[in-house]
Amino acid sequence: MAVHPRRAPRSPPLSSHLPAQARGCPDPSHGSGLARFNALSPEAAHAVLLQCCGSRRWAHRMATHRPYPDPDALLAAADEASYDLSQADLTEALAAESSAELDHGAPYAALLALDAAHAEYERKFGHAFVISLAGHPREEQADQLLGAIRRRMTHEVDEERSISADELRCVAQDRLWDLTRWLTSTDGPSATEIGLFAPVG
Repeated sequence: MAVHPRRAPRSPPLSSHLPAQARGCPDPSHGSGLARFNALSPEAAHAVLLQCCGSRRWAHRMATHRPYPDPDALLAAADEASYDLSQADLTEALAAESSAELDHGAPYAALLALDAAHAEYERKFGHAFVISLAGHPREEQADQLLGAIRRRMTHEVDEERSISADELRCVAQDRLWDLTRWLTSTDGPSATEIGLFAPVG
């Protein structure tokens, strides 16, 4: 992240998976992951959902509305919960975010430029720069990210907060997709493994 001193990022660098809108039909392999998500204890579900969106009310709502019959229903519920965030909920969720970063293979000049841009953005708006770049090829992500943060630096605070809320909604959907994929790959996560879920994006 670009605040100083630098905080540890909450998740790995930018995702390369497709956003929900671009996926078309849900991947049937995610069905077993969704079933495992539906079967988690309320505490475990709340914990992994907080990794998808840092609003406690959002996570509680998503956990208590289980079971979800299919991935589309899960993502639709996430959208609805995101649109219903109060300003206090949004502040809480944004405070839990880390600004999107490039992986360490990116050009050094791009990493320096992004670090400076993040610091300027966070000084102006008071929260991390949130954006979903899912679906963009890795080689385009540096230009996409730098261009987006520079454009959004010109916004007024209220306008940028609204855009950040929409990006947070997209990121939460991407992370939920990662969650069902991660749960599909496990034999049934233990409480310790639940704490290791680290969504991308």
